[in-house]
Amino acid sequence: MSIALALGRRGLGRVWPNPSVGCVIVQGNSIVGRGWTQSGGRPHAETQALERSGLKAKGSCAYVTLEPCSHHGETRPCVDALISAGISKCVIATQDLDPRVSGSGVAKLREAGIEVKLGVLSDLAKEQNEGFFLRMGTGRPLVTLKVATSLDGCIATGQGESQWITGSKARFRAHQMRAEYDAIMIGIGTAIGDNPMLTCRIPGMEHFSPVRIILDSNMRLPLTHSLAESATEYPTWIITKRGWGNDRIASFIECGLKVIEVDSGDEDNLPVENVLRSLGSRGITRLLIEGGQAIASSFLKAGAVNRVAWFRAPFIIGGDGMSVTNALGLSSLSKAIKLQNTSREFLDDDVLETFSIEVTD
Repeated sequence: MSIALALGRRGLGRVWPNPSVGCVIVQGNSIVGRGWTQSGGRPHAETQALERSGLKAKGSCAYVTLEPCSHHGETRPCVDALISAGISKCVIATQDLDPRVSGSGVAKLREAGIEVKLGVLSDLAKEQNEGFFLRMGTGRPLVTLKVATSLDGCIATGQGESQWITGSKARFRAHQMRAEYDAIMIGIGTAIGDNPMLTCRIPGMEHFSPVRIILDSNMRLPLTHSLAESATEYPTWIITKRGWGNDRIASFIECGLKVIEVDSGDEDNLPVENVLRSLGSRGITRLLIEGGQAIASSFLKAGAVNRVAWFRAPFIIGGDGMSVTNALGLSSLSKAIKLQNTSREFLDDDVLETFSIEVTD
């Protein structure tokens, strides 16, 4: 199952709105087939593994990181393919939360006389597809806030200088992270101030770049901006408040930008919940936020951040530097946002720590 999970990880960021699944077919003591969900969500992992195993699949054991699908969509149900191949046992990490599948895949395998074992490395499987499960259960994607700061929590000097706080190895790791997310989001202030490309700039992995999203309630993004000029090459979405005229929106669309309008009432600031649900409805399961103070603070205050990826450089900027957040309005320590450390990586002189946060309703 560990091998199947490693295979499933290959699809992260490229299979939405589907989950990223891995499958290993074992005959005796030998692996005779392996597969993972392909870009765009198809073919599924089980189909890939069965094609590679061929006739050796008969009497074998299939290890799958998620309950095999049992509904008819664009392709044949994976559970039918496993039954037709003649497997004798299926080990499944975790049950699917998709109501079209949940429990029915396991039931169909058992009805066919196949031994089923459920729950092997289930915690790791749930963590890997947390974005898919969140979208199924809440309608919104997994949100990871990524920040790069000095040791004292500054993202820039008082004059706004921020390039580069971390070293080359940490920046390479950040680009690897981008490749595992469906979409990457910044606010319009960061877009105009930093002029980022938001792509995966690792040689050979450029096509793994996520969908680029800019929160721009007043549609201030210049159409000469690098994000707009490259929108036909890298999918780029603008999220704005509802009510702009067709002519204004049409000018963005003509540049290749996708414009998404959300309800904001009388406020200029876009409600975080409305933003996330609009992304979930479009299939996004994993969202990486790389914005500045404003967007980090708004998502943290809304209780919408699931994970934090914090890169720290070993130097101090001081009190006149720009903090990673602005005021969060917390009146006591008991109300502080509590994080659980999940990993630590040393990247030359820099450190990457990852944390999980329980999202509030």
